[in-house]
Amino acid sequence: MEKEVFMASVKSGQMPDGLTIYLETLWYAGAGDWNKAHELIQDLPGKDAALLHAHLHRVEGDQWNADYWYQKAGEKRPGISLQQEWEALVKRYL
Repeated sequence: MEKEVFMASVKSGQMPDGLTIYLETLWYAGAGDWNKAHELIQDLPGKDAALLHAHLHRVEGDQWNADYWYQKAGEKRPGISLQQEWEALVKRYL
């Protein structure tokens, strides 16, 4: 799937079939459903889940918790906007 197709699906409110749990999380996050995105990712193991969990806590404004999850992911909080980070994560997981 191309990034533009994914972005258009978020804007239309029609989630495509066959998304990974990571892309599904990002889809809900992009659609503004923080609770659903967090529910999907919060209990999953691994660095990928930790990175998305970190992004969601950054969106929430809980920087301490976000930094904890970035550390679990082996990464640092990026110095870019939330939108830029979201788009980079979409590209990464497509």
